[in-house]
Amino acid sequence: MARLFGTDGVRGVANSQLTPELAYKLGRAAALYFGREAKNPKIIIGRDTRLSGTMLESALAAGICSAGGNAHLLGVIPTPAVSYLTEQMHASAGIVISASHNPFEDNGIKFFSHTGYKLPDAVEDEIAAIVEQPIDYTQSPTGSSLGRVIEEKDMGREYIKHIVASADRRLNGLKVVMDCANGANSLIAPEILRQLGAHVIPIFCNPNGININNGCGSTHLEALKKKVLEEKADVGVANDGDADRCLVVDENGDALDGDQIMLICAMDLMAKKKLKDNVLVITVMSNVGLTKAMKKQGGSCVKTSVGDRYVLEEMLKNGYDLGGEQSGHIIFSDFAKTGDGMLTAVKLLGSMVQKNKTLSQLGSLMTKYPQILVNVRVKDKNGWDENTAIKEIISKYQQELGEDGQVLVRASGTEPLIRIMAEGPDQAELERMAGAIAEVVHKEMA
Repeated sequence: MARLFGTDGVRGVANSQLTPELAYKLGRAAALYFGREAKNPKIIIGRDTRLSGTMLESALAAGICSAGGNAHLLGVIPTPAVSYLTEQMHASAGIVISASHNPFEDNGIKFFSHTGYKLPDAVEDEIAAIVEQPIDYTQSPTGSSLGRVIEEKDMGREYIKHIVASADRRLNGLKVVMDCANGANSLIAPEILRQLGAHVIPIFCNPNGININNGCGSTHLEALKKKVLEEKADVGVANDGDADRCLVVDENGDALDGDQIMLICAMDLMAKKKLKDNVLVITVMSNVGLTKAMKKQGGSCVKTSVGDRYVLEEMLKNGYDLGGEQSGHIIFSDFAKTGDGMLTAVKLLGSMVQKNKTLSQLGSLMTKYPQILVNVRVKDKNGWDENTAIKEIISKYQQELGEDGQVLVRASGTEPLIRIMAEGPDQAELERMAGAIAEVVHKEMA
């Protein structure tokens, strides 16, 4: 039986796969689990701007209250803000209702512990086990023992203060186009940049419930590129729907990905002697050019499996300061316990100001090797890695590329997709390899 929790919480099409009933059970299970340590657990809930967010919020809150917990509603607020506020508000847990960069029809529910970190698999499995149990209402609290729903006002202000305080320097003189993806950061992101002195041109900051991530945000940079050129801006910044990711566009309209952002920020930290052992934590999906650039700058990279939780595990295990993913999900462990799109933006823009260089100049410090990404939609993504034909063709091309490239195949954590990545010096060869692997995956799995 597949796990209820995926790589980033419980995900699905709202009101079809992720139903109000399931949200209710998750809220109730969370209150029962965290109620083992606190009689009336305080659980905070934040959401992004999806139409289904209020429906799921109501169901979650009802489930929490039915088990004697108190549901504190933060309203629309970024995922990293919930992580930060869970600890600051002394909550037993935090919950985010969001499907990140996915279309508005999807939604998700993910949890943070009282420390602000995502829950380990074992705890998620315990909560899932409670969800599976029949509800015995004869044992449920009644009367004054019921939980309460409490609306918290302006908690976004506390998060804004936190990000502004984390800035090393002001951003005076920088002209920034800010793409908020019509998501959770639509009001917060422009305010952060303005408080730091930047001239801000906000776009896609008018959410209506169905336009989140629609042709905008970190997965759709075309409009941001165009606006940066039109406005002759210094930089364009894009978050995704829940604002835990950041990608940027330089003054020439060229995009920089998470690898390039991490290199710039790592160099800044190394110059201040604030990057432990001069190590940057990355995933196997990062471009080989990043590893080579870090080595040239006197640093090194430690690689983990794909997923921010694995990056964070490695960072915590060895006390590393910076890590992240090519997608722009970047963790600064001195300031945050999860990826934070605006913290990343503030750190990156601060580096531009400090070095008095354009973003294109900073981005040129890394030579990107060609990288081909192919997604194959399948009926069932489980078991692909045990398929002999798929394993054989992957091994063939890995040997062919040698040390100058890599082939990575993995199942998506949130969608019925097998993701194929080929990286190396020759793009035409990579396209041939990725296409051949995709054909085999489609034949075997579709």
